[in-house]
Amino acid sequence: MTIPFSESTVEQAALAWIESLGYSILHGPDIAYDQPSAERTDPNFRDVILAARLRAALGRLNAGLPGEAVEEAFRRLLGAVGPSLTERNRAMQRLLVEGVPVEYRRPDGSIAGSLVKVIDFEAPERNDWLAVNQFTVAEVQHQRRPHVVLFVNGLPLAVIELTSPTAENATIWSAYAQLQTYQAQ
Repeated sequence: MTIPFSESTVEQAALAWIESLGYSILHGPDIAYDQPSAERTDPNFRDVILAARLRAALGRLNAGLPGEAVEEAFRRLLGAVGPSLTERNRAMQRLLVEGVPVEYRRPDGSIAGSLVKVIDFEAPERNDWLAVNQFTVAEVQHQRRPHVVLFVNGLPLAVIELTSPTAENATIWSAYAQLQTYQAQ
């Protein structure tokens, strides 16, 4: 007896493999704004950062810093700036790797500066690893639902687009084209 391969079969196999790597797995519709286990804050699916997870991770990874410094880092991560998507991605990459530079007032009134760690590269187990399948994202007139989005500390860092292995037009190039559509929209 042969098992029929569908896109859903491939998605479930990919999620099982990702889970074996240490990721938690959630289903996108289960964390939507109006659900009991909601992790998203926008009913229109424009939010792509899981804010509560990001705040928790920043607090956990920077326990020695005052809350206002951690909150400033959170705000800066939400508002990465740049004239193009590529420049915004580069700016975000620097913050992820180097840390978010912040200033805060010490108890004696002086100003101190620090880097807020976003990802713990030395102790990866301290990070929050999450894979979400069917994660809907809407912007302007487009709504997209990638098969799997990988989050680290609430930040979406990778998108996995799957295709059915039995579909004649299923190639790496068709998946690549779909990802390019996501990027453009």
